[in-house]
Amino acid sequence: MHRFVLATRNEHKLREFARLLGAAIEIDRLPDAVVLPPESGKTFAANALIKARAAAEATGRAAIADDSGIEAEALGGRPGVYSARFAGAGASDQQNLDRLRVEAPAGSVLRYVCVIALVDPAEPEPRFFEGTCSGRMTATPRGEGGFGYDPVFRPDGRPTGETMAELSDAEKDEISHRGHAARALTAWLAGR
Repeated sequence: MHRFVLATRNEHKLREFARLLGAAIEIDRLPDAVVLPPESGKTFAANALIKARAAAEATGRAAIADDSGIEAEALGGRPGVYSARFAGAGASDQQNLDRLRVEAPAGSVLRYVCVIALVDPAEPEPRFFEGTCSGRMTATPRGEGGFGYDPVFRPDGRPTGETMAELSDAEKDEISHRGHAARALTAWLAGR
């Protein structure tokens, strides 16, 4: 069994990662005393590495962290690494969603991206695992599940056209960017 510190205090991410990684990988909550540095990277990988490295250095244990967000083709890939603060520092999910709806037209091509960084003090180099999920933006938000941009993200390949916020956890995990990245991590660990 593999065990990692998950470098986040986001309760939603803790639950989602526990579900995605399954029984073969245990994750521990980031200790309260660990201060994560600001996400100042220009890429998802850089931001994930900042958090994973800080957690590993503070605890002396292997740590994982992710950075994820949404890219809108109509906006040249924005908001990207600024997805959580697209409407400004401290913006709510609703404010970020509202700004995306103002700036990107319905039908816009969207892509969710997730990069998981693994930093193990016993290993010389970090590892990265990426997952993506492509879709289009709906004209109006739909669904109560998920969070962030999920109510306007209609993933490709769903013949009934649900948004991410209308899918069950199991359906979302199967196609989501975080699900793909988590499966890449578990496959790599299984092959070691």
